Amino acid sequence: MKVDARLAAVVQGTNGDPFAILGPHTLGTGTVIRAMLPRARRVRVVDAGGAQLADAELVDDAGLFEAYVVTAPPHYRLRIDDDRGESQTIEDPYRFGTLLSDFDLWLIGQGDHRELYRVLGAHPQTIDGVAGTRFAVWAPNARRVSVVGDWNAWDGRAHPMRLRREVGVWEIFLPGVGEGARYKYELLGARGGLLPLHADPFAFRSEKRPANASIVTAESRYVWRDEAWMRERGPKQQRDAPIQIYEVHLGSWKRVPEEHDRFLTYRELADELIPYVRGLGFTHIELLPVTEHPFDLSWGYQTTGWFAPTSRFGEPDEFRAFVDAAHRAGLGVILDWVPGHFPTDAHGLARFDGTPLYEHADAREGYHAEWGTYVFNLGRGEVANFLIASALYWLREFHIDGLRVDAVASILYRDYSRNEGEWVPNVYGGRENLEAVAFLRRLNTTLYGEVPGIATFAEESTAWPGVTVPVDHGGLGFGYKWNMGWMHDTLKFMERDPLYRGYHLGEISFGLIYAFSENFVLPLSHDEVVHGKRSLLGRMPGPEAAQFASVRLLYGLMWAHPGKKLLFAGGEFAQRGEWRAQASLDWHLTRAAEHAGMQLLVTDLNRLARERAPLHQRDAEPDGFEWLAYDDARNGVVAFIRWDERRDGHLVCVCNFSGATHHRYRLGVPRRARYAEVLNTDAAVYGGGDTGNGGAVEADDRPAHGKPQSLELTVPALSALWLAP
Repeated sequence: MKVDARLAAVVQGTNGDPFAILGPHTLGTGTVIRAMLPRARRVRVVDAGGAQLADAELVDDAGLFEAYVVTAPPHYRLRIDDDRGESQTIEDPYRFGTLLSDFDLWLIGQGDHRELYRVLGAHPQTIDGVAGTRFAVWAPNARRVSVVGDWNAWDGRAHPMRLRREVGVWEIFLPGVGEGARYKYELLGARGGLLPLHADPFAFRSEKRPANASIVTAESRYVWRDEAWMRERGPKQQRDAPIQIYEVHLGSWKRVPEEHDRFLTYRELADELIPYVRGLGFTHIELLPVTEHPFDLSWGYQTTGWFAPTSRFGEPDEFRAFVDAAHRAGLGVILDWVPGHFPTDAHGLARFDGTPLYEHADAREGYHAEWGTYVFNLGRGEVANFLIASALYWLREFHIDGLRVDAVASILYRDYSRNEGEWVPNVYGGRENLEAVAFLRRLNTTLYGEVPGIATFAEESTAWPGVTVPVDHGGLGFGYKWNMGWMHDTLKFMERDPLYRGYHLGEISFGLIYAFSENFVLPLSHDEVVHGKRSLLGRMPGPEAAQFASVRLLYGLMWAHPGKKLLFAGGEFAQRGEWRAQASLDWHLTRAAEHAGMQLLVTDLNRLARERAPLHQRDAEPDGFEWLAYDDARNGVVAFIRWDERRDGHLVCVCNFSGATHHRYRLGVPRRARYAEVLNTDAAVYGGGDTGNGGAVEADDRPAHGKPQSLELTVPALSALWLAP
């Protein structure tokens, strides 16, 4: 039997207004009820008590049924006999009214819905006493959008959605679809062609790769126990607080080789990683992206699930338990977050409704050839809203303490990684991405305004001014910026032969010219120990003992230098090989004395940095730092003072970058006092030669380095000393 032209689009799956055809509609003095049920063989309309009201007629063999009811009750149901001989009674999705409120639509239209994740996506709920799931997705240029899943055999004809034309959002309530159901969206693109099935941009949970369907997830039932941390975390993340960050990739920190080298789960990581990091004395854990992603070797930086913790390690509530455990252990949790670009995977955001929706249309703006990814169109209100909603979601729903925004330079500059003619200037002819600047300012203003106590971190590798300056003072509004210049210069310097380091001390001192222009984090991150760069230990010149000594010296300098600290996993025990994302760290090394000594050094550095106010209170203020010696090329020595906020307490750091021990080295100090050797990286417990000053040295009245008093020191080769009165 063939339908007339009026219904043909429903049968063919091309109808963009299914609620105008399906469900109940007045016809004469009665009601006609239509249903598209491709697998049904017989359909009857029944009332809430199960009494039959009408037997529906099959008006197209594809599964279009039609029944006429003289008086249709508001809560009728459909009794279906399917092609397997099974019978069931279902609610008709097309009898339910609109779902999104006018206020939600207005906020979406304004591009400023700060709880957008509560409106779009899949949300189990009960409407008129009927349990089901409400679906909503933004696809303004699609001709038809359907929800497909296991319950409808992934047939896009079964459940086409209603278009809310005001904002281009499609919605539907599907009775009987509940938590755990797998689903995607099937779309007819702007030109009428069928697109690849798309995962939900707002999915709260996804299948484990290589599968990629979204999973209906109910509102979390997790009971948090971190009230004290959440109440008190704000001061712990301010620029006068000690912040020492352990950066880690959950998939490679530790695996279970006895079980086919599987990942640890979020629960296992809570039991093992968190006590380990706390024992080392770090204040924060920073996670390489745990947002869902299809490709392991992207390390998470090619995100497809902006609201879903990756299923590699467990379920969303298990990730909540991980964060909760960190907080109860006194550790903050920072999440790497990537708003600059997204992968081209067909199930993701790429060409979502058949048009460049989330990305720029012009490849000169919308495609990163270097990374093979699309670039978010941050000037579009709906896209900016999507990303800001994602950021808010992680901070609110998972109690994340900070977001480290990846590759900020790629966002700020239109010509980033592009040759002449491959980029589009801004309206003034410049290379600055003005829309991205506005987005980043709005992002930081919103996050700091909406979620008390959090912090944002910019991985920004250029000299863009005011990254951590407040927005109302003309800056981008980040809390902190990674000091990539310090990292590059310091590692370049440390890779030099100790014989020649003294002639290049400017690579150490140069960073102090700009060290207080931003609130800096000093990063020795995952990027510095991969892709042929070698491990930190492997970068150091000379025989093995000298390599270990140079790494200890590097850490002694770094922890005394102005700026918060970040060290990638494996650096705390001086891993020998490069980081491998597909394997565990080399934990067997920690059984060797020199590697265990490195762990102890990092533990002591973290403890001292917390306990000693001069080492953190004035990290971003120039009067908290004072040079003593920055150009002692003959001895290869630099020395400086760190002052506390009252400029009362202080600590002196002396670094000998040469391969020779200096005896009777005269160093000026600001007081005539007995100075304790607070730290000596050459101590035997760290794996050094145990050369030093017997624990303390007395200052005398001989002037040196512009000070009326001085110390006569033994400064071990390739070592750092910390001294305090």
